[in-house]
Amino acid sequence: MGAVLHASQPVLVREIPKEDRPRERMMLHGAESLSNAELLAILLRTGSRGCSAVDLAEQILKRLGGIRYLIDADLSELTALPGVGVAKATELKAAIEIGRRVARVKNEARPTFASPKDAADYMMDRLRFHLKEHFFVLHLDTKNRLIGEEIVSIGSLDSSIAHPREIYKTALKKSAASIICLHNHPSGDPTPSFDDVKVTRRLVEAGQILGIELLDHIIIGENCYISMQEKGWL
Repeated sequence: MGAVLHASQPVLVREIPKEDRPRERMMLHGAESLSNAELLAILLRTGSRGCSAVDLAEQILKRLGGIRYLIDADLSELTALPGVGVAKATELKAAIEIGRRVARVKNEARPTFASPKDAADYMMDRLRFHLKEHFFVLHLDTKNRLIGEEIVSIGSLDSSIAHPREIYKTALKKSAASIICLHNHPSGDPTPSFDDVKVTRRLVEAGQILGIELLDHIIIGENCYISMQEKGWL
């Protein structure tokens, strides 16, 4: 466990024995060999009063509940943590955003969705960590290539049912031939609720009237998903 914070001079990473420094360990063994706290310590660079950068990183992760909760933590939440000022907080948020963008690079050349897995893989890392339900719509052309995407709603921890008019409004503007809907379950369990199935059937009916096919409604869990199309619920 990390040291308890108390008044003294900040401890720098360079003051830790060389063989234990995260930066040196990464150079020798690769980034994948480092713990979450060690990776975070490299971004923090310095510790706080009475603790090293690694100790501070461990305390931050403990207070937040784990590394996944860094994603939804805003600047005010981060700066409220002991030892984290505005500079450290903004650097952490910048690093998280870079990671998100790098994860999307391979998908930027108008991906084609030939299966539910393609859509689930495309959205998995953008949805599975959220603490609230996010309802996403992918707009596709006649060849199932992506022409646009939109967050339709962000709900509470347990419910985010979007109205069909909100879901199809942008799809109509983009002249989409079809759409794929996705939303996450913060619990990590992608099992559809009664409301999930009900709203999916309403979307199918609305799409038939508008001439925009709902190809699938996918629920994202903790690194897993359930496809309504695969289950035969469309």
